[in-house]
Amino acid sequence: MNVLKMWNRISLVKQILIGLALGVALAVAIPETAASLTIFGTLFVGALKAIAPVLVLFLVIASIAQHKKGQQTNMKSIIFLYLLGTFVAALVAVIASFIFPVSIALTQGAEGLAPPGNAVEVIKTLVLNVVDNPVNALVNGNYIGILAWAVVLGLALRNAADTTKTVIANVSDAVAKIVGWIIKFAPLGIMGLVIESITTNGLSSLLGYGKLLALLIGCMVFLALVVNPLIVFINIRRNPYPLVFKCLRESGITAFFTRSSAANIPVNMTLCEKLGLDKDTYSVSIPLGATVNMAGAAITISVLTLAAVNTLGIQVDIPTAIMLSVLAAVSACGASGVAGGSLLLIPLACSLFGVPADVAMQVVGVGFIIGVLQDSFETALNSSTDVLFTATAEYKKRLKEGDEVVVGKFFEINKPSEDLAKS
Repeated sequence: MNVLKMWNRISLVKQILIGLALGVALAVAIPETAASLTIFGTLFVGALKAIAPVLVLFLVIASIAQHKKGQQTNMKSIIFLYLLGTFVAALVAVIASFIFPVSIALTQGAEGLAPPGNAVEVIKTLVLNVVDNPVNALVNGNYIGILAWAVVLGLALRNAADTTKTVIANVSDAVAKIVGWIIKFAPLGIMGLVIESITTNGLSSLLGYGKLLALLIGCMVFLALVVNPLIVFINIRRNPYPLVFKCLRESGITAFFTRSSAANIPVNMTLCEKLGLDKDTYSVSIPLGATVNMAGAAITISVLTLAAVNTLGIQVDIPTAIMLSVLAAVSACGASGVAGGSLLLIPLACSLFGVPADVAMQVVGVGFIIGVLQDSFETALNSSTDVLFTATAEYKKRLKEGDEVVVGKFFEINKPSEDLAKS
């Protein structure tokens, strides 16, 4: 019991780092024995994926059913930040690919996959997910469909009896509590995921694509540590890095190892609560972000497409590069509605340059080879940015209204003062 009490006094982030270090040590020292511990990672991700749809459904229903008339949310600002961030990510990837052109050794390995034919098909799939059967949406983790039905049910229950609303709110709170219990097992889960990653994939297969990986990861790191902080600073006029680092630390780390934006929704919801954000807003913006806020996917699509173009010696002019940025951003927003995610949208982007379909699918095969790192960094960027932009929009609103904003050790703004007036 004393050991357990000492363990509980340690912050979750430090617990996860301990689990990470232990996983690496076991995978390197006793790989065969450690392989049996991968079950912890499977159970952790499975539990998060299982609870996330139920959490989103009841949280959104409860928030909308109890929403008071005249109470405003920041959804317009958040959606704008999502779209802006995704487009800028694609633009950064295109510019980086021009400055550091990369060619790749094409490979097979994507046979039997059917990429979408055009951007219209991607958007159509995304829109059709809105009217998906609600039970089917819950089973398959279709968050656009879950959000749509949750909003409709919430609106329908606006005039329900207070006792009905209380029951829904109680169920929502109960599901949130279950999420808290699951997250307490994050250190064990991360340990299992690290062991699985090292013992199954290794790193030797990635060495042949070192330059490509460096470009991909470099773009994502640049976006996370330079571009996103700049967007936050423009909005709140405060040092953005404490908030950026907290989002990366408490959301990005788990997303990196789970490699699933859907599985990270409960983690992000918990982080939003810690940051003191409005539940009515983040209950919608976080699952929506897991679907349409795809800066990492936009980078992947742009970099791998231009790598294929460079490999074939195709010349790219500036207007076409800008078109690629727009296409990558639009496609990335619909990536979750396509089986295979961002990698299967590469042939669509390649078609812009006349790259043959068989060559494009070989590029997808390369994507699967480097996916152990590419997908991890992509998900960490996508998921942490969901919380970052949600918090940014709300803090901007509070600052304008002169409200008190206290976020951990980030910054503190009291009621209207001379400093606030100057800002």
